[in-house]
Amino acid sequence: MTDTAVRIDGNTLRLPGGVAVRFVRTLRLPETGTHPLPPGLGEFPVRRVADFPDTVPPEWRARGGVMLPVYLREAMWLSFAGTTEPAALQVGVGKVCAVSGKRWSDRLSRKPQNYLALPRQPWLDGINSGKGTVRQFVAVPLGLGATVEGQVTGEEVWGGVQLQSFPLRDEPLAKWRERERVRRERMRTKTAFGGYGAALPMAAPPAPGAVPAPAAAPRAPMAAAMGLGVGGSMRQEVYRDDRKLEEWAEKPAGRVFVHLVTPPEWRRITGEAPPPSPVDRAAYTRAGLPWFDYYDQDAEDLAPTDALGSVKPVGDWLGDDLEPWQQPSPGQVKQLKDMPGDPVEDGEW
Repeated sequence: MTDTAVRIDGNTLRLPGGVAVRFVRTLRLPETGTHPLPPGLGEFPVRRVADFPDTVPPEWRARGGVMLPVYLREAMWLSFAGTTEPAALQVGVGKVCAVSGKRWSDRLSRKPQNYLALPRQPWLDGINSGKGTVRQFVAVPLGLGATVEGQVTGEEVWGGVQLQSFPLRDEPLAKWRERERVRRERMRTKTAFGGYGAALPMAAPPAPGAVPAPAAAPRAPMAAAMGLGVGGSMRQEVYRDDRKLEEWAEKPAGRVFVHLVTPPEWRRITGEAPPPSPVDRAAYTRAGLPWFDYYDQDAEDLAPTDALGSVKPVGDWLGDDLEPWQQPSPGQVKQLKDMPGDPVEDGEW
């Protein structure tokens, strides 16, 4: 029997069909200009809502899923490294598709495409703004209208992040597995006879390296309900799927609601200390630590959508970005490329 449960493995969400998703802390970019991919600063801790029935809000219990702590204006990206088989992954921000800008749907669509094709898509740093760029995911409280959800739908009801995975149908999956078996056998043979390379799993490229975060700094209390708005622009493609739509399963194999929690609420709900506050951007750059550029010449970028192209950055609601900025030097920009745990409960959303 196929396992339809979503599970937590450390801080990795594992959805049915071999999908792996990690939420990675990162530097927040300036809201002007277009930048390389910012580095990873460690993973957000992820906990099951069901493990804290007495301290989470009732609506969270009804929606099920997981939660993670995030600071006001903190940026994140989603890593899919470790995904083991092809999958179509829908990513929602307040139940607005981060790829198409359309409202959340339980079906895959190609006009416009409303999902990511894994493992070809190695990560996602923000909403699809098209022309080889995305706008960075940045956490903001609900109620200001600053979230993607608020700007696209005119209301802020859901917040958080939604994930839903679709595996390949049986026949194309069997063909893919056979091609993988042959590819790995050829790689083993080549390596055994002194050739270059080694057999690699069919997974996304490794995520950019993490660096230690700084000591925590005091923060003012914030509203508990959080969603994702957008920040600066970066060079990243959201790839067009090269498979036929009918190769994917008609119904999702699994889904999960990811609640975003303010650090004070995280401590109250879980009893755990939240992660340290985000690292200072200028200090990171001065230290000479790396940024990243990633480009896949064999993949085709999706065109921007009107709904997502018109989303305004969070600075329009929260005021100017006063954090100092120092542009990375050319040498700091690195080129990349030419089921354990208890099941996560789903709910009504």
